[in-house]
Amino acid sequence: MNKMYCNIEIAFEILTTIVTKVLGNSITFILAFCLVIYWWATNLFTSNDTHQNIGDIIFGTTFLSLFIIQKSFNKYSALIHSKLNELVSSNQEASNSVLNTSKKSESEIIKMAKVYAEEIIEEEIEKIIEENQKENEI
Repeated sequence: MNKMYCNIEIAFEILTTIVTKVLGNSITFILAFCLVIYWWATNLFTSNDTHQNIGDIIFGTTFLSLFIIQKSFNKYSALIHSKLNELVSSNQEASNSVLNTSKKSESEIIKMAKVYAEEIIEEEIEKIIEENQKENEI
């Protein structure tokens, strides 16, 4: 059962990666724009219902906004990942395992976050123990 869930999760991550790239593509936006213009041209001028025409305009604009927002998010995400990769690679003490985390699966990222959280907790405990030992020596 667990293996089947893992396979489904991997397939879903591949699907979301593909859909994210397709929705953020400028050619996809141009195709969607042409579709919306065709839809408006055939429906807006043939319908006399003002309320429906306004709803169609809002719906078409919202539909096109999806592609613009996705394109912007893809660009922003790539920018942030490249800056983080540069910062991590320039720090000698940093672990190179965090480089290119955008290409890792969600489960790998969650495991990595748990490991870092445990390391931080251990470091905090060590600091508290050291402070207590210093106070006891005084």
